[in-house]
Amino acid sequence: MSQTEPNGANGATAANGAAPSLNILAQYIKDLSFESPKAPASLRGQTRAPGINIGVNVGANAVQGGDNEYDVRLTLNARAGEGADTLFHVELEYGGVFRLEHFPQEHMLPLLFIECPRLLFPFARQIVADVTRNAGFPPLMIDPIDFAALFQQRVAEERARQQVQPVTNA
Repeated sequence: MSQTEPNGANGATAANGAAPSLNILAQYIKDLSFESPKAPASLRGQTRAPGINIGVNVGANAVQGGDNEYDVRLTLNARAGEGADTLFHVELEYGGVFRLEHFPQEHMLPLLFIECPRLLFPFARQIVADVTRNAGFPPLMIDPIDFAALFQQRVAEERARQQVQPVTNA
């Protein structure tokens, strides 16, 4: 499998003296769905490029019984065409089990929601491209995703949600 040492060339270590490490223990497809509702008619020459909508979501949970192990899932949802003119719809939930050791607690969420999905993305991207190509369409090559921006957006949304919730007195 793979090991990443994100502490850089300076050899930084955690407070307990151990070097931080991120290991990929497993990668897997949790769910894969492809629909082409108008096939084979949709495979005939298109006169214009269809609109493509892509959705991305990242989830992470501690693995039960696994010390410092986390299940990180990257969900990609892509639809070509709109409404009744849908050419295809592909959904992929791609996961990885990661072991994160000796990282400061404040680094855990960015690691789980930025670094881990960044490592999973090329594999998920290839699966989507292969599925769309094997279905008779040009391969859908999803552009690189800025997981740091997605994480920052998620944190901002969570902060806004917490500020809106009413405070109750006991």
